[in-house]
Amino acid sequence: MQANAVSSSPASVINRRIESIDLLRGMVMIVMALDHIRDFFHASAYLYNPTDLTHTSPYIFLTRWITHFCAPIFVLLAGTSASLYGAKRTKKELSFFLFTRGLWLVTAEIVLMSFAFTFNPEYPFIGLQVLWAIGLSMISLSILIHLNVRLILIIGILLIAGHNTLDGITISGHGLTAFIWSVLHAQNGFILGQHTIIVAYPIIPWIGVIAVGYAIGMLYLPGYDAKKRKKVLLNSGLAIIALFIILRGLNIYGDPFPWATQKNAVFTILSFINTTKYPPSLLYLLMTLGPALVFLSLAEKPLSLISQKITVYGRVPMFYYLVHFYLVHLLAMIAAVTIGFKWSDMILSTFPTFSPTLKGYGFHLVTVYCVWIGVVLILYPLCTWYDKYKRNHRSNKWLSYL
Repeated sequence: MQANAVSSSPASVINRRIESIDLLRGMVMIVMALDHIRDFFHASAYLYNPTDLTHTSPYIFLTRWITHFCAPIFVLLAGTSASLYGAKRTKKELSFFLFTRGLWLVTAEIVLMSFAFTFNPEYPFIGLQVLWAIGLSMISLSILIHLNVRLILIIGILLIAGHNTLDGITISGHGLTAFIWSVLHAQNGFILGQHTIIVAYPIIPWIGVIAVGYAIGMLYLPGYDAKKRKKVLLNSGLAIIALFIILRGLNIYGDPFPWATQKNAVFTILSFINTTKYPPSLLYLLMTLGPALVFLSLAEKPLSLISQKITVYGRVPMFYYLVHFYLVHLLAMIAAVTIGFKWSDMILSTFPTFSPTLKGYGFHLVTVYCVWIGVVLILYPLCTWYDKYKRNHRSNKWLSYL
């Protein structure tokens, strides 16, 4: 069936709703690249946090803020995709796939992504970030799927809604207990020999997100009424957005950093939406996931030409994620040379914006956006090729891991 075909047959409904998921995932992947390019190219990224209201501008803040939607939506859709993948498989087969793919993602984070960040073969910096979180969440989901779907949904909601009650718990030191607590809830750094390990994505809330995503996947199974599905998604999304506004307005629970009146109305609004990502607070997840469900409810329709292009990125997210990071770092290495730095200055021992060798490096925000558009366009033919390769080699099970 053509991507833009209009049909009322069951098969076409299934294809369209899968396309809506790929469209949202593709949009997320495109926007995600903006954040990583900002890290490697924007001058102010080497001076201050883009969400620091005492230094930032609305343009810089929103460039960072819009990328907040990426990780929660990607993890949510990972759970939804697990439902769809498991629809034609036994629970045992799905559990095995989730467990082994989770292990692969954790390995990819440590081996492939840590190198992508630094280009340093000695691995002085190991960041346990989004692939790590998704991997451990998938491993957890491989166990949860044996429960009733409603119970999985309840567990997911409780993890999302309740994990901020743990904010007051701290475990000092750098021992095993502190590391385990960091993995579960509190972002922290650890030294292991010559390696610095940063636990950037504590996993409790992410397990909640993937569990909710898995439950949402049941709405997309064959036989579920499309009108009902769209209504459930729309009403749920709007309710989540309303809950975010109410809880954020009350300033009593859901984020460790309350909003406050600022020097003008614009910065007060920025304060209101400036929620915590590490770990993702309840309000952060409400703010990002509510609009995602609204989008899914409205996206079940024939794709436009541009939407068809975007879905290509959404069908090969892991491939895109890995390739784009290496490309961005390579381009940053070239860019550094053009403004008087050595290419070796981009061989890092820490996160790029913390690197002492890059003091004074960086470009205007307009340049960041130009590089972003260029990277997305460069990767389109590669993603198209890999998408076709996967479609033509469905018998190769290893392709489902990449």
